[in-house]
Amino acid sequence: MMENTYQLTEQQINHIRESIDIVDIISSYIPLVAKGKSFFGVCPFHDDHSPSMSVSKEKQIYRCFSCGAGGNVFKFVMDYENINFLEAVKMLADKAGIPIQIETGRTPVQKKYQAYYEIYDLAFKFYQNNINTTMGKEARTYLDKRGIDSNIIKEFGIGLSLKNTEMLTKLLTKKEYPSKLLIKTGLINENEKGLHDVYYNRIMFPLWDLEGKVIGFSGRIYQNNDTAKYVNTKETEIFKKGELLYHYHVAKNEARRVGQVIVMEGFMDVIRAFSIGLTNVVATMGTAVTKEQALLLKRMAKEVILCFDGDEAGAKATMSCSNELLQIGVTPKIIRLEENLDPDEYILKYGKEQFLKKIENPINMMDFKLNYFKKKKDFSNNSDIANYVKEVLKELEKIDDVVLRELTIQKLSQETNLEEQFLKEQIKQIEQPVKVVPKKTNIKLTKYEQAEKNLIYYMLESAEVIQLYQKHITYMPTKPYRLLAIQIACFYQDYQKINIADFMTSIQNDEVLTQTLNDILNLNLKEEYTIEEIMDYIRTIHEYGVKFQCKRLTEMLEMEIDPMKQAEIGQKIVELKKTEMMDRG
Repeated sequence: MMENTYQLTEQQINHIRESIDIVDIISSYIPLVAKGKSFFGVCPFHDDHSPSMSVSKEKQIYRCFSCGAGGNVFKFVMDYENINFLEAVKMLADKAGIPIQIETGRTPVQKKYQAYYEIYDLAFKFYQNNINTTMGKEARTYLDKRGIDSNIIKEFGIGLSLKNTEMLTKLLTKKEYPSKLLIKTGLINENEKGLHDVYYNRIMFPLWDLEGKVIGFSGRIYQNNDTAKYVNTKETEIFKKGELLYHYHVAKNEARRVGQVIVMEGFMDVIRAFSIGLTNVVATMGTAVTKEQALLLKRMAKEVILCFDGDEAGAKATMSCSNELLQIGVTPKIIRLEENLDPDEYILKYGKEQFLKKIENPINMMDFKLNYFKKKKDFSNNSDIANYVKEVLKELEKIDDVVLRELTIQKLSQETNLEEQFLKEQIKQIEQPVKVVPKKTNIKLTKYEQAEKNLIYYMLESAEVIQLYQKHITYMPTKPYRLLAIQIACFYQDYQKINIADFMTSIQNDEVLTQTLNDILNLNLKEEYTIEEIMDYIRTIHEYGVKFQCKRLTEMLEMEIDPMKQAEIGQKIVELKKTEMMDRG
C-alpha cells in the first residue's frame, strides 16, 4: 500500500478525489464528448488527431486506447500540469474547497539531481544580491534605461555577475561541492590557473524548469566590452532547452484562464510583454520548436499565437513552429512585426497600445504562408506562379480546418486566375507521405497468463471476484499479475470495497504495478461475468500450478535413487494429477 509520507492519510486523499468529478476536471483542459456511458476527447499526451481518450464518469478514470496513458484524476493533472503527486492533490483540494496543509517536496528527478538545484539556487541568490549592492548601480541604471524597473528586476529574479572571476567559485567550493559537479553545472570552468566563474560582468537572467526552479542562466553584456552579447548555460542533466519554455511556470495559469498563449523567441521579449501586462507569454529561447515544446503549448491553451522576430529568420522560425504545431492538431495564429523588429524592440518603439492591437488582430496561418511563399516570386513568370501554387497546396493539404482551406483556395484562385475546382483537384493529387505507424507488438499470451489478466480485470470490478480469488488462489505464476492481485486483495481488506480510482492512488508510486494495471484495464472485457467464467479462470491458474509442480517432482524422481523416496514422489505426482482431473471435471 502507499506509504503515508505526505502528512495526509489515504482516506483524506480519497476524500479529495471523491469530492471532484474527473469529467469536470479533464473537460476544463480538453473538450470531451459524451458517447454512451463514457466521454471521449483528443489525448493530450501524444500526437492525437482523433478522440482516443476515454473518460469514465462511473469509474472516475481515464484511458487512451492509442498511447496507453491512463489513471485517475490525480494522474491526469500530474501529467498535464507537469507537477508531482502532492502538488496535484493540493491543486484538486483547492478546487474542491478542502483546506489542507502539505509540503509538496521534490520529485524523484529533483532528488536525484538535488545538488544541481542547490548550486543553481545559491548562484541565483548570489547574483540577485550583487545587483542590489553599490557594485550593481551601473547595471541597474542600464536596465532602467531599457525600461526594466526594480519591480521587473524582482519579478524575473534578474541579477549580476561581478568583474571578479572567482567570487561564485569561492562561495560554492566553501559549500564543499565537488569540482567535477561544479564544472558540470556550466557555472564554473577550469584552466591552468584552476577553477573560475564562467559568468563575470554580465546581467544575469535566471532560466527556470516547468515547475519554476532555477536550472540555468543567460548572461548579457551591459558595458559593450564583449563580442558575445549573451552567454547561456550549457545543457545539463536538468537543463534541456528543447523540453522547456521560458516563463512557463508563470504563464500557464493565465494562458489557461484566457484560453490563449503567446509564443516569442527570446526571454527579453517575454519580460517586455510582461511589463505591459501580458502574462500569458512564453519563449522558445531561440531554438527551433520541438515536439515536446509543441505539446506543452497545446496543453496551455486552445489558441496559440506566434509572435517571433520580424526579420527573415523570424519568418522561417514561424514557418517551422507552425508546422510542428500542425502535426499535433494545433493551427496557430500569427503576428508579424514591421521593420525587422523583435517584440522587445517593437514595444519600446511603438508602445503598449500599438502592440496590443497586434495581439487582438493576428493573421491566420495560411495568410502568413501565402505571403511567405510570395517572396522572391515573379508573378509575370509562369514557372514562379506554378511553384507558388504547389507550395501553397502542399501546406493546405496539412490543414484540417475546412473553412480555412476554402478561404485560402478562393484567395489562391484570385491571385493566379486558376479555377477553384482545379486547385481542389490538385490538392487531392498531392502525394501524401506514407506515415509509418509503429505496429503494436501483440505478444502471444499463454492461456494461463490470459486467465490471470481476466481474473484481475474482474477483481477490479467486483468484491465477489476478490473473495473468490482469496478463497481459491494461493499462487499466480506471473510475477506482475501476482503482485497486482495481492495489492488488490490488500486494498479490499483495508476498505471492504474496491474502487479503481482510489486503488490507482494507492499504487501510484510503483511504475510496474501502474503499467500492469493500465494494461489490464485496456482489455475492455464485457461488464457482466458469470461465476462459471471466474471459476474457469481459477481452474486454469490451478492447472498451471499443478503442471509446474508435476514437472518439478518428475525431475526430482529422475534424480532420486532411494526406492522409498521414489515411491513418495510418485504418490505426490498421482495425487496432483487427481486434483487436476477433479478441477477439469
